[in-house]
Amino acid sequence: MATNRKMDFLADEIALADFAKAIAHPARIAILKLLAQQKICICGEIVEGLPLAQATVSQHLKELKSIGLIKGTIEGKTSCYCIDWEVFNQFVNQFGVFTELAKNAPIQAQSCC
Repeated sequence: MATNRKMDFLADEIALADFAKAIAHPARIAILKLLAQQKICICGEIVEGLPLAQATVSQHLKELKSIGLIKGTIEGKTSCYCIDWEVFNQFVNQFGVFTELAKNAPIQAQSCC
């Protein structure tokens, strides 16, 4: 039986992987773009702006919300969402650190394969 070794990694590595997983679907990127274009929380407009069923959009919103990229409120049948910019910027900064490490890695003279 396979075991989950995720917890053997550093917290920042796990967080960055969770962020990458959360934005790894084009629908989630589209949702974040829609939310970023608005100055206020939006509700039904998310479904109207995507070529997906409401239930599918709800699943994608749930994934984004589970790692804190978006915040949402539910009042009756109305759900409103917005980007949590503080969390989003933390992930962007972590990804920036990762890409800087990659840019500064020693360049090999020949291919490794």
